[in-house]
Amino acid sequence: MTFDRTYDVVVVGTGAAGFATALGAIDEGLSVLMLESTAKWGGNSAKSGGGMWLPNNPLMRRDGVGDSRAEALTYLEATVGDEGRSTSRERKEAFVDGVADFVETAQKYGMEFVRAAEYSDYYPERPGGKIGRSIEHKPFNLRKIGKWWHSSQAPAAMPILTDDVWLLGRAWSTPSGFRRGAQLAFRAAGGLVRGAKLAGIGAGLTASFLNVVVVKHKADLWLESPLEDLVVTDGRVVGVRITHEGGQLTIGARRGVMLAAGGFDYNREWRRKYHGIDGSPSGAPGNLGKPIGIAMSHGAATELLDDAWWGASVAATSASEPSFIVGERSFPFSIIVDARGDRFANESESYVDLGHHMLDHDKAGPYWMIADRRHARRYLRSYLLDPKAKRAMRREGVLFKADTLEELATLIGVDPACLTATVERFNGFARAGVDGDFGRGNSAYDRYYSDPLVHPNPNLGTLEHGPFTAVKVVIGDLGTKGGVVTDADGRALREDGSVIEGLYSAGNNSASVMGRTYPGPGSTIGPAVVFGLRAARHLAHGR
Repeated sequence: MTFDRTYDVVVVGTGAAGFATALGAIDEGLSVLMLESTAKWGGNSAKSGGGMWLPNNPLMRRDGVGDSRAEALTYLEATVGDEGRSTSRERKEAFVDGVADFVETAQKYGMEFVRAAEYSDYYPERPGGKIGRSIEHKPFNLRKIGKWWHSSQAPAAMPILTDDVWLLGRAWSTPSGFRRGAQLAFRAAGGLVRGAKLAGIGAGLTASFLNVVVVKHKADLWLESPLEDLVVTDGRVVGVRITHEGGQLTIGARRGVMLAAGGFDYNREWRRKYHGIDGSPSGAPGNLGKPIGIAMSHGAATELLDDAWWGASVAATSASEPSFIVGERSFPFSIIVDARGDRFANESESYVDLGHHMLDHDKAGPYWMIADRRHARRYLRSYLLDPKAKRAMRREGVLFKADTLEELATLIGVDPACLTATVERFNGFARAGVDGDFGRGNSAYDRYYSDPLVHPNPNLGTLEHGPFTAVKVVIGDLGTKGGVVTDADGRALREDGSVIEGLYSAGNNSASVMGRTYPGPGSTIGPAVVFGLRAARHLAHGR
């Protein structure tokens, strides 16, 4: 077979899973080509919060925070359970056992991490549950990557950390929130004084990855170079066929090919087929599932195609994409109701649970987040920050405002008597401090996004002061969860369990080890980087 170019490893995709694979290959002395199908690199990771859920990680040990392999595995069994080959005990163990290697390898190459020390596991009361297992990258100076920043998938550059967000949501209503807002302002100002352009969350994480892999170690990264097919010789994947600069190229991969090109977030045909809805994704528009389809055509098994990293999003408008909401729905003085005006779930629960509840309750919706004036005055509502988007929301039936609940119900097409009864019942729970229907505020996770100045329950506040607002909420997601079934080292498997030699998959291109749940903050990127690095180790030594 004659190739136009040959590398040790070809990585399809430029999100965290792809970069972790490339980092591991560099650490093993291998040459790497990274391929991105669109004009923007970084994938969903660049648009994300950038956190990585990594139990029993070295930063926890450094800080003397108790955790262990056994507790991490106990928690995974209690939350994830058995959802097929992707969630096997072997893969759970591989994830937990690969955490330290990823963190220490990344640190060796200059990546700097901090703990999200206050961020709870999403089910902290279950066996093995903890607070503070997630880590993230420190705000990174984008000037180090030069012009590469202009082609990043990240929407903006802000020196923010995920562990800032819970406090910034109430920056002008609580002392702790105000202090964190001031710290963020000083952090941004300090960067400017030093001549730095700082970016945190997903933007910072992916930029730091690119700095190590592409800028410092000269790995090739080609934009607008989609995968067209795999090259297979004697049953082994030995390369890829791609489109690049208007032509067709065949690239050899001496050690193998990693598919880390994300899920099928924006493939409407697949969304309808596997999910039964069009979807309202918040990920990268280039996620069309083509590499998953190519892997399937070469015999790769798949799992969890019917699932996603679900959540609630404010509906899109002509001026705005779907806006994934977390803190806003958990703060007091608000509830979420269905088309009849009834509550149906704990508004403060983990987003994947709320998404599943929305799907199970009524896929068609609509759903509405109802709030009184204190919610608007006390808390940051990210979906209303852009005046153009706010005007479009009002114009296009996404945002309504009225002096009374009865008027608001009429505007959104809900029975006024039903909505009023729902609010009265909720107000009784708020005054008593216990949500008798859905247990909102019972979990430490619920209380992460809450207001400590509201008593007796920081997640519950009455809705009794107008004007009231209603925002249309839809079933959103942070990416699809199903894909290629892989083993403990990221190798693609056939339905009979045999290995497709030379083919690997990680991130949302693969079926998630987290199954149908979301154990903690960063449960998408955490496994993505661990299995990406594990695959690189196998690419180097597993032949």
